[in-house]
Amino acid sequence: MSDFTNALALSASGMQAQAMRLRHVSENIANTDTPGYHRKTAPFEEQVEGGRRTGLVTLGPVDLDRSELAQIYDPGHPLADENGYHDGSNVDLVVEIADAREAQRSYEANLRMFDQARQMSASLLDLLRR
Repeated sequence: MSDFTNALALSASGMQAQAMRLRHVSENIANTDTPGYHRKTAPFEEQVEGGRRTGLVTLGPVDLDRSELAQIYDPGHPLADENGYHDGSNVDLVVEIADAREAQRSYEANLRMFDQARQMSASLLDLLRR
């Protein structure tokens, strides 16, 4: 039964990490037009217990993308400098949409794996009860 429990835990950790990733992507998309907004990124990290890799994943600490902010020409904007420019954000919608799709598909794959392991363990329990 331990292998089924491990499969369920691995899939659940993957779903949780992808859900957090989707949350960061949605925050980035929501702030595309926010002046001075830096895109959020977070790496996946494998959990280690007692010096041994477990295979479970988590989302690491949030980091801000320090790439250059877009310069937007809008002399009427309250944040515009003497030349009429202000800082935009460094969010690229194409990249964010691609990241969202990848996270969604990875989440769905983990969900299918979770469901398969659950069904297999239920079938095994049914066989053992007979």
